Amino acid sequence: VLLLAQLSDKFKDVRCKCICPPYKENSGHIYNKNISQKECDCLHVVEPMPVQGPDVEAYCLLCECKYEERSSVTIKVTIIISLSILGLLLLYMVYLTLVEPTPKRCLFGHSQLIQSDDDIGDHQPFANEHHVLARSRSRANVLSKVEYAQQRWKLQVQEQRKSVFDRHVVLS
Repeated sequence: VLLLAQLSDKFKDVRCKCICPPYKENSGHIYNKNISQKECDCLHVVEPMPVQGPDVEAYCLLCECKYEERSSVTIKVTIIISLSILGLLLLYMVYLTLVEPTPKRCLFGHSQLIQSDDDIGDHQPFANEHHVLARSRSRANVLSKVEYAQQRWKLQVQEQRKSVFDRHVVLS
């Protein structure tokens, strides 16, 4: 019970912290005590006093005491919000890896995703764009619109690669 009381005193939201440098044969030390701001000085915080008699005043002049406050409630709320956001992102990642590939196959068809040079042709770089657009408009959800934009972007990148690497034409 005494140990629990000491631990709870150690982790309160207010404290006085005194940092005392080495003095004569005594090594430096950090003292913490949960007291009021008015009593935050060397005489009230440093226990046991490592020096005696006239050296106490000289020792206390070297010590730097600061009153510190923290809001553990704010810290806890911040941690909970951060972990919640991280959890949501993890769930979204699982959703994208497990569920997203299925609508792509249903919406676009596996054969439409991989097209040869003959299917597209040089004169119609987006021959399949109208068909994909019609399908994405028929489904009125956001996922369809995102998938359409992604497919269109993939087709544009594919056409640019052909222009640059196969035909050696730079788009202007």
